[in-house]
Amino acid sequence: MDELVQSLSIKTLLYHDKSELQEVVIFDNPLCGRVLAIDGAIQTTERDEYIYHEMLVHVPLMAHGAAEDVLIIGGGDGGALEELLKHPVKRATLVEVDRRVIDLSREHLRSICGAAFEDVRSEVVITDGARFIAGTDQRFDIILVDAPDPVGPAKALFTEAFYQNCKRCLKPGGIVVTQNGVPWMQRDELFHSLRALNESFVDTTAYLAPVPTYNGGFLAFGWATDEESYRQHDVHELHQRLVSRPLGARYYNADIHLGSFALPNDVREIVQAAL
Repeated sequence: MDELVQSLSIKTLLYHDKSELQEVVIFDNPLCGRVLAIDGAIQTTERDEYIYHEMLVHVPLMAHGAAEDVLIIGGGDGGALEELLKHPVKRATLVEVDRRVIDLSREHLRSICGAAFEDVRSEVVITDGARFIAGTDQRFDIILVDAPDPVGPAKALFTEAFYQNCKRCLKPGGIVVTQNGVPWMQRDELFHSLRALNESFVDTTAYLAPVPTYNGGFLAFGWATDEESYRQHDVHELHQRLVSRPLGARYYNADIHLGSFALPNDVREIVQAAL
């Protein structure tokens, strides 16, 4: 968005290269710590990554309650994978189009990915996410679409065909969660994703989380499942699940879980228009 510009000062430039896939930059910033940018857009920072990754992962995992096989599409920084592995999953599959992002994250972003890529439950597949989901015969309890905004290689991850393939790859009662930008600035991204998801799923909506380095207000996550009961858990039930599954979360808790689905009127209007 040319009308609003975000800038972070570079204290130390750690990596900068542009391939046929995308431009990747990693640097240190005095306020945000280590920063990953792709194609000029901030993807994650040490300072606030925990909010994004906890909300992307823990909301669907705690709502489901018994997920064993989880797919992450994108997420090469390893932050979502690291949060996912705090749950008793049996298999965590991460599909990333650019191997460099994973290799660089293991080298420069260990505070974000930890040892997630070395975990025996982790399986990494280097390929285009849309191609993977169209061809795989694997089935998953939850699919997390941890993709950048719909530009470049990520465009295919915001289409109706992609979401239909996600539906095909889910086990009964499965959940899809998507990164859908900041509604205040990216209304169409949320609207079109939810409209496409609604073609395949019974229960489609969005939930919100404030990620400071994502300009423009609250970030939206798309939510899609055929199991309507997942959004009917009360706070006591979620508290009890957390007691048996201590996550060490810095942002997520049972109250935040429920509150994140309470949408302000302007976002509610986008959701209602899409469905």
